[in-house]
Amino acid sequence: MTFPMTDWPRKLQPCIVGVGETAYAKRGGLDDRTELSLCVEAINAAATNAGISASEIEGFASFGFERHEPAVVQAALAAPLLRYASIVWGGGGGGCSGAVMLAAMAVATGQCRYAVVYRSICQGQYERYGQYRARPLWGGFVAPYGLMSPGMMVALTYRRFMMECGTSSEHLADIAMTLRANAQANPRAVMRGRPLNREEYFASRMVADPFRLYDCCLETDGACAVIVTTADLADRLQVPAVPILGAAQASGPRWTLGPMGSHNMPIEDYATTNSKEVAKAIYAQSGLAPGDIDVAQIYDAFTGLIPMGLTDYGLCERSEVASFIESGALKQGGRLPINTAGGLHSEAYLHGLNLVIEATRQARGDAILQVPGVRHSLVTSGGGTGHKSALILGQPN
Repeated sequence: MTFPMTDWPRKLQPCIVGVGETAYAKRGGLDDRTELSLCVEAINAAATNAGISASEIEGFASFGFERHEPAVVQAALAAPLLRYASIVWGGGGGGCSGAVMLAAMAVATGQCRYAVVYRSICQGQYERYGQYRARPLWGGFVAPYGLMSPGMMVALTYRRFMMECGTSSEHLADIAMTLRANAQANPRAVMRGRPLNREEYFASRMVADPFRLYDCCLETDGACAVIVTTADLADRLQVPAVPILGAAQASGPRWTLGPMGSHNMPIEDYATTNSKEVAKAIYAQSGLAPGDIDVAQIYDAFTGLIPMGLTDYGLCERSEVASFIESGALKQGGRLPINTAGGLHSEAYLHGLNLVIEATRQARGDAILQVPGVRHSLVTSGGGTGHKSALILGQPN
C-alpha cells in the first residue's frame, strides 16, 4: 500500500537540504586521490551547503557497488554517532533514488536527525563499469551469446522499442546532442567544451546496434552526496529545503535482473525500463500526475533509456514518443527539459546521484541551466538492471 506523503505532518516531511560533489574527471583523472577521500570531500561539501557540520550526520545510505561502509565514512568525518546505516541491494543505478527513500524514512521516523546519501566512484583505480568482466551470472547465461557489456545487453531492449514505437537513430542523435548541449553551460561537466553535432554523432563507431559511441554514458571518477532531514529541523537551518513528495522502489512481475540477467522479462514489458510500478507509486504518494512534472532527470546510461523512461513514467504515449522528441520538448525551453546538467551522458557517471543533485538545484531555482517556474522535479534511477527507483521533489517550503 502506498501512503501519500502529502498526508504526513509537516514537521516530519523529509527534505533535501544540502548537495555537494567533488570535481568530476574522465576515469583515471583523479588517480592522485583515494576514492574514500573523494567520498568525504563530497559529504563535507553537502554538509556545508546544508549549513551543518559533517560531524552532525548520524545516518548513512547508499546503493549497490558503493565500496565505503558507513562506519568507515563515519570515522573519516569524525562523526561521534552512527544511528542508521542502509544500502539498497542491486548493482548499477537502480537503487539511487531508493537510497534517498531510505534516508527519508530514517529521518521521518526519528532514527536520526541528518542522513547522507553518498556515491563515490573511481573507475580509473577500480573496474570500468562499461567493460565486460567475468561474473557468475553474466558468464553463465548471457556472455556465451555475445552479450559482453551493459551496452550490448540494453541495446536489445531498445531495438525492440524502436520497432514497437517508431523511433529511429535520428531520435537518439537528437537526445545525445541535447544532453551534450546542456553540459556546455555546466562547469562541472566532463564534456564541457566538447559540443556534439549530428555529423559527429553519425560518424562515431557503432558499439551495439543501435547504440553508437555517443549513445553511451561517460566513465568517470568523482563523488557526490545529498543531505536529508525533516522540515522541522530544516526550518532551523535557514536554507532552502526541498520536500521529497514521492520516493519509491519497485519491480514488475518476473523481471528479475532483466537485460543484465537472462532477458527473461515478460514480452509485454521487454521494451521498457521496468519502471511502471515505481511510477505508479511516486504519483500516488505525491498526488501528482505526469503532466505536473516540469523538469526530469532521466537515467541515461544509454540514450535509448530516455524514450523508454518517458513512456514508463507516462510523460508521453508510446505512439507519440518520436514526435515528442522531434518537437524539441526535451530541450531547454521545451515542454519537459531533461538532464539539464548534462546527465550521465555528458556531466559525469555517478550511478545517478548527480541527477538527484541537479533535480534539487532545479527545485531550489539555483541550477546553472535553470528551467523557469519549476514546481515538480522528477528523478528516475536505473535502466538495465533489476528493480528501479524514483523521486519527485517539490518547491522549497
